[in-house]
Amino acid sequence: MKDFWISKPENQKKINKKKTAIAIITIIILVFVIVVVSIYISNREARKWIDKNILKKSIEQDNVTTIYLNNEDASKVCAYSKYIAVLNEMKLQLYDNSGKEESSIDIEINNPIFNSNNKYLGVAENKGQKIYLISGKDIVWENQIEGNISQIEVNKNGYMAVVIADTSYKTVVSIYDASGKQLFNTYLSSTRVADVSISNDNKYLAIAEIDTSGTIVQSNVKILSIEKGQQDAENSIAYSYKADANRLLLDIKYQDKNQIACMYADGIDILENDISTKVTDISDKKISFLSIELNNYSVTVEETSSGLFTADSNIRIKNTTTQKENLYIIDAVAKEIYTYGNIMGLNLGSEIHFINSGGWLIKEYISTQEITKVVMTDNIVGIVYRDKIEIINL
Repeated sequence: MKDFWISKPENQKKINKKKTAIAIITIIILVFVIVVVSIYISNREARKWIDKNILKKSIEQDNVTTIYLNNEDASKVCAYSKYIAVLNEMKLQLYDNSGKEESSIDIEINNPIFNSNNKYLGVAENKGQKIYLISGKDIVWENQIEGNISQIEVNKNGYMAVVIADTSYKTVVSIYDASGKQLFNTYLSSTRVADVSISNDNKYLAIAEIDTSGTIVQSNVKILSIEKGQQDAENSIAYSYKADANRLLLDIKYQDKNQIACMYADGIDILENDISTKVTDISDKKISFLSIELNNYSVTVEETSSGLFTADSNIRIKNTTTQKENLYIIDAVAKEIYTYGNIMGLNLGSEIHFINSGGWLIKEYISTQEITKVVMTDNIVGIVYRDKIEIINL
């Protein structure tokens, strides 16, 4: 007779020690990862150590690719798409992220205005008449205009707005499609243009106007229908918005859903269908920098005291639709800020931090020299010195 308490039931399965060990190790690794991620998120000092020593986000000047400039004083530098572009003696030389010259484009421009978006680069002669649209390694179109060009703006689809001065009107704004077809002109007789922006769907042109003819400064935003403008330019206004008196409008940028971010001297508003909503007020804060030149985000850099002779920079990145705010803190005073797409660069003098709109560090560049000029896209960065350009891949 079998002993009931000693004998195992016939249908009881044997424990698989290998599978058990794998499950235990997996759980331990998962717990470890969760702990590390929690520390990374919550502890700023630990995050700095992990970024530098484990994730290797810190790079030094000696470890980057360099482009050397032949004519330092005459070279003009910009970035677009995946290229660093150098204009010298009417040649636009294009370099990839390895520093290799990919192509050279002949353009009749000496003193350029650059504006890039997505794969497009607009180049115009500052206070001149020549203008180009470039995509990749090729000229898409070129044109000669009447008057003097003071500003250009390209949207992500290659539509371009050109602001022209020194005509019979105070300002003329001309708009072109991606093929170079001039769609229409709009004329401003008494106001100057602070900025222009084209919607992402190519349907609207927004113009920021400043009227200083009276005793008070009057800022207005005029939204033109591009479709209507092609039929009747004088009756193309979709709507307009008149800001409060003495609010100085500095910059505008179309966001998604045809919202317009408006940057004033005292804060940032969002304009949608002639209704303006304040999203950032800086009147009672020590703000170093303010920007709306990100996709669907605004940025404020606020200085806060961290000691008797020290200060931190609090970078607040706010979603212009949801109002959700992300925070990045640097224990130094920012000297300049650069923005493109969803990436921003924070210049601290001899180092620069590149962070995304989520408030996370992408890369940190440390130089032995003072950083004074940076060109960037969301793919590539050029640190421009007098005789060279150092390339950082994001």
